[in-house]
Amino acid sequence: MTKYKKLTVCTFLLTLALFLFVQLAEATAMSFTVHSGEELTKTLNLAIDDHVLIRLTVVGLSEHTLYFSMTYPNGTRRDFGKTGTFQYSFVCNLEGEYVLHFSNTGSSEDKLVTLDYEVEHYIFGMPQMLFLTIIIVLVCMAAVAAFIFMGKPH
Repeated sequence: MTKYKKLTVCTFLLTLALFLFVQLAEATAMSFTVHSGEELTKTLNLAIDDHVLIRLTVVGLSEHTLYFSMTYPNGTRRDFGKTGTFQYSFVCNLEGEYVLHFSNTGSSEDKLVTLDYEVEHYIFGMPQMLFLTIIIVLVCMAAVAAFIFMGKPH
């Protein structure tokens, strides 16, 4: 195998590895029912410096609210109170499971909850997509430079 083919294969494998092993930004939307007198939880696994946006909307027959809270990986629980439409963004300073609590214990009717959340991963203080783009551009520039320097002798 020539040096050029080896370099091309290595460049391709490195680029493929970057895309396979690094998780890009997540956006998730879901709807679920919280039955009267019950609490339902959803868990988010987050890393340090992840930027998170949570939005939720509650629909009931007569009342469009329920109690919402979040438990952080260190066990601290933040109560957001009774809400019907809610939006909250934060930057993770703890790695681990963030548990979202949807409590309908004080109501006699079921509630439909629509939950949207977005997680943008950051590497070295920059968005992961920008970081990967820079890495790919640098690898491609190195491949082109190596191709030029290893060109056919005259």
